[in-house]
Amino acid sequence: MSLPSRPPVAYHATAQRPAWHALPQPLRSAVSARLGAPVVEARGAGAGFTRGFAALLGTADGGSAFVKAAGHAEQPHLVDWYAREAAILARLPAGLPVPRLRWTLWEAGWYALCLDPVDGHTPRLPWDPAELTAALAGYAGISAALADPPAELSTLGLPRLAELARDDILWWGEVAAGREPPPPLPAPARGRLAELVALESRLPGYAAGATGLTHGDLRVDNVLIDRAGAAWFCDWTWLCHGPAWFDLVGLLITGYASGLDVDSRFAAHPATAGAPPDALDVTLAALAGYHLTAAAAAPPTASAHLPAHQRWTGEQALGWLAHRRGWT
Repeated sequence: MSLPSRPPVAYHATAQRPAWHALPQPLRSAVSARLGAPVVEARGAGAGFTRGFAALLGTADGGSAFVKAAGHAEQPHLVDWYAREAAILARLPAGLPVPRLRWTLWEAGWYALCLDPVDGHTPRLPWDPAELTAALAGYAGISAALADPPAELSTLGLPRLAELARDDILWWGEVAAGREPPPPLPAPARGRLAELVALESRLPGYAAGATGLTHGDLRVDNVLIDRAGAAWFCDWTWLCHGPAWFDLVGLLITGYASGLDVDSRFAAHPATAGAPPDALDVTLAALAGYHLTAAAAAPPTASAHLPAHQRWTGEQALGWLAHRRGWT
């Protein structure tokens, strides 16, 4: 176990989003019409790293809904991401702890999607062990439901983690080849570049053998804990073909930073059944390289807090890996 480490900015306060009143009037009118009553309250989502609109809207008749929106001229990639998420949400199996899609619309060059609201909060760090237990239990149910992908999801042509790893995630090899500048490394990881390259290089082969689907972006800020203490899982843009244990590592990095025994939690989770013995180390190496290199090249359309989040996440992943492998 490690001593608790807090992220540079609390996850519930990382977002930088437009306010409701800043959206085009035709869009606000169209959203109100679809909700059935004028919007009288908008509570912005504090978590997240995009600059898209996202808020819990309250209407004059007492209704509520969670709405995301982005303008195509300003953020065409975000419009694509939101549209992809809507298509995925419409096809996920019923009964999962996932906010359900209500509707989508185009208006004034903006795309919006409306979800059922979840009365909950982003888990605070260090993790409350009960909330982490709830998140792990909820993810066990999701990974089981997606182990045999529903036909409706398969028709979307979802990406494969093996290909995403080769194209976007594996960076230590690029550093070793001189094609990417080396990121600053904490002392235990210095001089370990060859080991990091060897570890991350196994991820595509491991992922290629998976038959199920995995969330693709499971972090603490994509989890909500409701008033009953149950976990809900949000932001489904990056669903892909891959092993469920990959996302489990991403979630547990903040557990390591919280000083909890994450090794035993990983080993005991149903999502790790049949995983290669070194799956945890391989994923930690890959995620550390991804986050540390990405921290130096965050897009201007992202929250200004993204680089610090990625740097901290990469450092925690490396710290956990160093602890497991006895690097000093």
